[in-house]
Amino acid sequence: MPLTGGEIRLDRGHDGRVAYLTLDHGKYNIITWETRQVMADRFAEIDADDDIGVVVIQAEGEHFSSGGDIAGFMEVDPIDFTDLGHNVTAPSRSPKPVITAVDGYCFGVGLELALSTDIRVATERSEFALPEMRLGMIPGSGGTQRLARLIGLSRAKYHIMTATRINAQQAGDWGLVANVVPDRTALDAEVERIVGTLLGFSPLAARTAKEVLDKGTDAPLYSGIELERKAYAMLRSSGDFAEGVAAFTEKRAPKFQGR
Repeated sequence: MPLTGGEIRLDRGHDGRVAYLTLDHGKYNIITWETRQVMADRFAEIDADDDIGVVVIQAEGEHFSSGGDIAGFMEVDPIDFTDLGHNVTAPSRSPKPVITAVDGYCFGVGLELALSTDIRVATERSEFALPEMRLGMIPGSGGTQRLARLIGLSRAKYHIMTATRINAQQAGDWGLVANVVPDRTALDAEVERIVGTLLGFSPLAARTAKEVLDKGTDAPLYSGIELERKAYAMLRSSGDFAEGVAAFTEKRAPKFQGR
């Protein structure tokens, strides 16, 4: 039975400038086939809202997500898997910075969702894994490619091919997450600190930085540098850059407009 969308709540904060997407589908936040499309629908709404500057993905329940609805996937026509991963990884295509707050398990498609975001923060009890090998399968929503780019090919091969979990300390040391904090209270505080920082910057500069980083790292170094140079030149003509320089000169806080 298709879900109604309540399994991913969308709330707004900071006077509408922050979108909070909360996984709310039981203790383990299992991600069903329908939940994947709900994620894409939520991001379509977020991306169309110019007032939203930052997105936070978080979760109710004991764990961020234990992964996908394994039995349910047997009911899906194999041809439908050709587009697997396009909907749940909508954060990677969003022009807005996306933060993921992880507490507890972050497995399977739950990890692939987190990997498609920009900044990940986790608690000390968090664990990460792509355990699809246990089912005679491999990750299918970007997990092999994104994990290898983050933690290196050798480590990614080991953890994917042996279905071995990554603990929070390893995730922090290897760059899988940006910060590791003691507990959920500290997690909420750290996410809000990052949100406050991002809201103080130019939305245009944030969007441009995300694009240059994502596209540049997938290209040869020379191409990435060329992309960076042209993006820099484009921002030089923006009103936000002029405002930033004026605010710096006048020793005041800038008032960026996103253009």
